[in-house]
Amino acid sequence: MPIEQRGVDTVPDEERVSGPRDLVSILLGSNLCFGVIVFGWLPPSFGLGRWSSVSSIVVGTLAGTALTAPLALISLRTATNLSTSSGAQFGVRGRLVGSLVGLLLALGYTALTVWIGGDVMVGVLGRLFGVRASDMSYGTVYGLLAAATVAGAVYGYRVLLAMSRILAIGMTALLALGVIAYAPHFTTAELPGTGGYLLGGYWPTWLLATVAAGLSGPIAFITLLGDYTRYISPARHSSRRVLHATWLGLTAGLLIPQLFGTFTAYAAHAALDYAGPLVSASPSWYLVPLLLAASAGSVGNAGLMLYSMGLDLDAILPRASRARATCAVAVVATICVFAGHYTWDAQSAMTSFVLLLTAIGTPWAVITLIGFARCRGVYDADALQVFNRRARGGIYWYRGGWNIVATASWAIGAGTGLLAVSLPSYEGPLLSLTGGVDCSFLLSGAVGGAVYLVLARHRGAQPRVASSTSESQRASAGS
Repeated sequence: MPIEQRGVDTVPDEERVSGPRDLVSILLGSNLCFGVIVFGWLPPSFGLGRWSSVSSIVVGTLAGTALTAPLALISLRTATNLSTSSGAQFGVRGRLVGSLVGLLLALGYTALTVWIGGDVMVGVLGRLFGVRASDMSYGTVYGLLAAATVAGAVYGYRVLLAMSRILAIGMTALLALGVIAYAPHFTTAELPGTGGYLLGGYWPTWLLATVAAGLSGPIAFITLLGDYTRYISPARHSSRRVLHATWLGLTAGLLIPQLFGTFTAYAAHAALDYAGPLVSASPSWYLVPLLLAASAGSVGNAGLMLYSMGLDLDAILPRASRARATCAVAVVATICVFAGHYTWDAQSAMTSFVLLLTAIGTPWAVITLIGFARCRGVYDADALQVFNRRARGGIYWYRGGWNIVATASWAIGAGTGLLAVSLPSYEGPLLSLTGGVDCSFLLSGAVGGAVYLVLARHRGAQPRVASSTSESQRASAGS
């Protein structure tokens, strides 16, 4: 299969041969990995009980999916990725905000997936073959996972889609075996060693888990969904079918692995660490399936994340090819893996990472969706590519390529979220207004969206697509 040459340029309709089923396969297959499973461990590690952990994950995932899924329709209309498409609201240069948000999200989740998957692999290899958990063994496993991830990401969408189809079936079977393997050790008692509720009270801790474990999953896809839907033709597939496929893929792809993580956290009594107790509690017959799940699942998920990072860096540096951009960000992601393993505590690192990026990413998603509603899904696909051609002008040029209204609204929303966040090592000053409860994502999205609506109405910041819009764009708007 040839290496994909296309970057963030407009995908011609004849190449848009994927469909809603492919979208479900990608969202399901790529998420059945330990990089997602480990988020199911967070609520129990915060001191929550079994049903409280499950409810926080389910509520957060459903709420996040409701916000995130409509973003898939934007790239269905524009035939390019979401950060480039956001140029309609932020300007052809201002869309760099979306590229930066997407780059940070994908970078963090790639590193997390390789980190957790690698730790499980080292633990299993130790039990199977006596491999000592040393710096060399961790470095070798991380390196092998990173190399396999780069190979899939460089080859591009077709290889990743084929891999996701296999993983959707294979990983489901491996996780089903895992339920059988860990069932004898499952307990309904709260995990010892957590020290009570992490934030001192039930509701603050439950809300933290809802955001950190549930909502963070869909938010991770706010810039990724367009990487897949740009290959779906609106002439052959309706917006309703694509939206339903996105809902199904995100909901199943996130809830299945996260609830498996919650189940195994209780079965393995994993209070302060997940990978070590998980491997120790595994029966001997499940070690090989566990090794397969840790390796194959990590490569599938990290490959898609790395592919998205390559597209985002390609959008920031148009002169760089997608393949070169992918290799460059792979180096940075691998460095983050080693930093995470040797420097950070897993629970604190994951919690801080997802809360910060949720606060930053949510207002961008809200503003982009408001713009989608205001333009009624009609875009000038050619004008979105001005920055990639190193040209000037077009209806999305605004002022020097930046829409100050959208950019300022995002900055105000993101700043508000950062001031209202509650991290293990930092508490924002606005927490006193919310009773100590972390409402950073709600405040960031609400403030950013409200400021944008007010300023955009005052300044008339949403351009109208000219009457010369192509027939394909009109067809996509009416689908």
